[in-house]
Amino acid sequence: MAKKQVLVEKYDAAWAQDFRQIEQELKEALGDLALRIEHVGSTSVKGLSAKPIIDLDIVIPDYSRFDAVVAALETIGYNHEGDLGIPGREAFKYSGKEHLRRHHLYVCTETSEELKRHLAFRDYLRSHPEAVREYSRVKEEGAALYPEDIDKYIEYKSPCIEKIYRELGL
Repeated sequence: MAKKQVLVEKYDAAWAQDFRQIEQELKEALGDLALRIEHVGSTSVKGLSAKPIIDLDIVIPDYSRFDAVVAALETIGYNHEGDLGIPGREAFKYSGKEHLRRHHLYVCTETSEELKRHLAFRDYLRSHPEAVREYSRVKEEGAALYPEDIDKYIEYKSPCIEKIYRELGL
């Protein structure tokens, strides 16, 4: 059982600026290696309560650029961790980023099913305010019930996520 503090905050408009700061640093290092950088996860949805951690997907055309992307990211303090059990999404950890909001960084190909899921989920929430209210409520309740157990928190909110995925046909 994981013992990790779960902190869920009301939406903060500063998260969009935090994303842009991280994105700018990544773009400078990556040049034209990436097609785009997507702000995904709960902090990317206006009005949605979230753990204050920015999720980013660097989108590349295919794996022919992956080694060059890994090398470019290493120059600015990111290290490849593998897919962490989720095919189609390569995770990176970092050090020396105290000037940026805490974030999770992933690299996906543009045809990745995981990227499609991230974008579909984000876009669904952006266009369904009632789902944002419900998901916020569930996340806040889960954090209150399991403030020291990330696994139980994730388990608590999973039915809400799965309901959205069913509506999306995913």
